[in-house]
Amino acid sequence: MLASVELPADFKLLNQQYHGLVQALLDEVELLPIRVEVAPTQTGNFRGFDPAKFYLVASGTVTARYSSRAVYLLEEGDILLPDIAGGRDPDAAVFYGSEAGASLNSYSALEFMQQIFARPSTTKLWTRMLVTYSGMMLRLTAMQTQIDVITTPGFALYEPGEIIITQGERAQYVFNLTSGLADVLVDNVPVGIISPGEIFGAMAALTHADRSATVRARSRCSVVKVPTSQFTDLIKSNPATIHALLTDMANSIVSLNEQLVQQRIGAKDRQVDTQGGDAA
Repeated sequence: MLASVELPADFKLLNQQYHGLVQALLDEVELLPIRVEVAPTQTGNFRGFDPAKFYLVASGTVTARYSSRAVYLLEEGDILLPDIAGGRDPDAAVFYGSEAGASLNSYSALEFMQQIFARPSTTKLWTRMLVTYSGMMLRLTAMQTQIDVITTPGFALYEPGEIIITQGERAQYVFNLTSGLADVLVDNVPVGIISPGEIFGAMAALTHADRSATVRARSRCSVVKVPTSQFTDLIKSNPATIHALLTDMANSIVSLNEQLVQQRIGAKDRQVDTQGGDAA
């Protein structure tokens, strides 16, 4: 994706990660694309593309326009998703066009999503792609805003030992760990490890509850940060995504409970051994 404004280096990093996730998805999906040729246009006139299909830019660039303004360019390797929000209101629609022409690969959206949600691994890739895309949109919006407003970076780095999430605090962001390892602690007791590719902090965002655990960087960590309000909107527009997230969170809760039970059993065994030693 190419921006129409000058953006910092972290956007380029997110863009690289986004392209990697798109390619990883395509490697997993067993669908043969249909090639679509886009004729050159100066205004962006192929609003009528089939909303039941996804498109991948195979060559050339495609300009996304909103309110007659060029917002960004889709380049080779970018996915063109259906414009659901503007589907019924032409004044709120996003229009696409290519000044020099472009070639697209089209996929049936239904068949594509059926394969995506058939396996946990592809579901996780899809969710990571959406969160990364959301982080990129944050930065585009921030740089194109004409007034001085408080904006939140879509990308952050944490050094070893730094706290990413504090137990008991209110949820402001959902995180996607893109590199590094982070420890999960409940009442200062280690209960798990977060690895690259995992989304964390979503439960508190969805339930509007306080953070149930602390997350601390074990190594140097890079994360994508998405405000809870935007994440909620993302979830609302993708019901299958929330199902996948809830499944992941349920698995995490089961794993956490098992670890806590084992810790309690170990503590009880140590207590018995101590008492036995005293009795001896």
